[in-house]
Amino acid sequence: MSRTLLPGKPYPLGATAHRRGTNFAVYSDAATRVDVCFFDPDGTQTDCITLREKTAHVFHGFVNGIKPGQLYGFRVEGPWDPHRGLRFNFHKLLVDPYAKAIAGDVNWKGAVFGYDLLSGDTNKMSEEDDAADVPKSVVVDTSFDWEGDEPLDIPMSDSVIYEMHVRGFSIKNPCIPEELRGTYAGLAHESSIDYLQRLGVTSVELLPIHHFIDEGFLVDKGMRNYWGYNTLGFFAPMSRYSSSGDHGGQVREFKQMVKALHAAGIEVILDVVYNHTCEGNHHGPMLCWKGVCNTTYYRLIENDPQFYMDYTGTGNSLNVRNPQVLKMIMDSLRYWRTEMHVDGFRFDLASTLARELHEVSRLSSFFDTIHQDPVLEQVKLIAEPWDVGDGGYQVGNFPVLWAEWNGKYRDTVRRFWKGDEGMLSDFAYRLTGSSDLYQSDGRKPYASINFVTAHDGFTLNDLVSYNQKHNEANGENNRDGSDNNDSWNHGWEGPTDDDAINELRERQMRNFMATLMLSQGVPMITGGDEVARTQNGNNNGFCQDNELNWFNWDLDDRQKRLRDFTRNLIRLRLDHPNLHRRKFFQDREIRKRSDGSLVKVIKDIAWYSANGSEVSDEEWNSSWARAIALMLNGRTLQVMNEDGDWLIDDSFLLLVNASYQGVEFTLPESPSGNPWHQIIDTENIEDPFVDIVEVDDVMIVGGRGLKLLSDRSVTGM
Repeated sequence: MSRTLLPGKPYPLGATAHRRGTNFAVYSDAATRVDVCFFDPDGTQTDCITLREKTAHVFHGFVNGIKPGQLYGFRVEGPWDPHRGLRFNFHKLLVDPYAKAIAGDVNWKGAVFGYDLLSGDTNKMSEEDDAADVPKSVVVDTSFDWEGDEPLDIPMSDSVIYEMHVRGFSIKNPCIPEELRGTYAGLAHESSIDYLQRLGVTSVELLPIHHFIDEGFLVDKGMRNYWGYNTLGFFAPMSRYSSSGDHGGQVREFKQMVKALHAAGIEVILDVVYNHTCEGNHHGPMLCWKGVCNTTYYRLIENDPQFYMDYTGTGNSLNVRNPQVLKMIMDSLRYWRTEMHVDGFRFDLASTLARELHEVSRLSSFFDTIHQDPVLEQVKLIAEPWDVGDGGYQVGNFPVLWAEWNGKYRDTVRRFWKGDEGMLSDFAYRLTGSSDLYQSDGRKPYASINFVTAHDGFTLNDLVSYNQKHNEANGENNRDGSDNNDSWNHGWEGPTDDDAINELRERQMRNFMATLMLSQGVPMITGGDEVARTQNGNNNGFCQDNELNWFNWDLDDRQKRLRDFTRNLIRLRLDHPNLHRRKFFQDREIRKRSDGSLVKVIKDIAWYSANGSEVSDEEWNSSWARAIALMLNGRTLQVMNEDGDWLIDDSFLLLVNASYQGVEFTLPESPSGNPWHQIIDTENIEDPFVDIVEVDDVMIVGGRGLKLLSDRSVTGM
């Protein structure tokens, strides 16, 4: 089939559909020729056109008659010289780096490698055509009626994040039509949204939905990549999660999902993977960037560029130092914000993005570019502040405007409730927003994304049920996954009929959830933890696209109790600004004045020993102390509302006891002088939200117990 080719335009990159046809543009600073090839829905190649125009290293052309839904790919010609890092291979069909949708899977039995796989020589070029074996890009129609929808812009300080998986969340929900389960439409279904609203979370953080592929070794085992950290397209929604097919319908369905969640008051945050791609190292396949321009897109070893720098443990690292790669990342982020209306991004292995030479730099071009971008300066930016390279652990070291997954919070809270020695002072820092990590550079408590569990590791239920990982189902002889879990099985490995162990485990889950919701900072719940989801001790479920990872909607009484407890905790937190402050505690006396005269000298925070006295330096530094009381003064928020009035709130007294036996607490006087009222008691298995109108001056907190008291000075009796 012959088609008319016009010069077209070099920007925007990718495929841009117009009324009469489509403009194609692809960047490659070392290529000598680029063809765009077209395919029928069955994968048959129908035409191949050379893009004759080249502007500033962008090959471009406008092809008449090409409409949305058209499958296409690029063939890029240039030098094959792996010793110089050049791996052009015109025999290989390549996905458009700017594809807005991608169709099809990789056939790992096909000719998807740029080198001669039969000989095993990675420096010998393959001459086999792979068009039948690789995914195709899709021309998309970007029009959509948003009906006035805009990103929600919920303040980070007021956020409760729910980390979830699009497919796993709804795949077993019997209230959703079967054809919609496990899809964007399934998450947008009224049953899904009703659950999230009842739970009370403000934001969903979706595990990667950028189009990804299953690794060859997983396919050989009959498995899938479930988590999605294996990106093939930074602009394309994963087609597997679409109920409407993979020829462009996934874009509309994703937008409809975002619109539905926004209408329910729920933000959408994307877990994005810009640190590496699915192409691996020199042994990996050639699917996109490696064939478009390997030296541009990847960090290569300087004195031997046939090999790749690897800060991620996946074989390659994107070359963010290159202006074109940085532009691609920025274009992707802007696209998801402006065209798809997402509210924020969580950056996987973000330390890799900040590496200028080899060290992680807070002054890197990546940060500079984001901070100066008017589209992105208002979005939620969350870093996973580590990678696997030297010096990659950077918790507390990201610049202003960034929040961080606080790995120190996770580790400390786990160890404290497990009963480890010497955790008291560190636990106090984590409860109060980790000022030791985030205050000195001008950030606020909401820079700390607090979490006890995440997708990577034990679930909350497994954290209290297993001492060791049990990853046999992954097929790697239990060698994969972390051995450092800070977990405790409470006397028996895995499920048990022992009522005492089960009761203690249930209490510990309440302790963890209460600690998370009552800590300053931003809480992140791992989807399913609120219903005690188990992975049977598997702490690396990346390849388990099955019931091991899926959300179970058939709940027993134990699971319902934890769900209801979590709902009440979230509601309590969001109702009280004292529990999610916008500023750090001063940890000193604050003078409150009215009409210029001294009214009272009060503290915004105080720590008490069980005997009612303030904690001494000896106790802070002791190895034996495992019980403490924390008073949060609700009259010292230091924040004005929109009317210019100073906010005040109830004061709270949090009593925690991580020892195995009960501790008697002498209660300090409340800041208001009102009597304390009990709100939460995690020892109460049936109703931990027990309202005791007035409590005695002395209160016993049982072993592995937590109580929360309020003076109700604002909300009333």
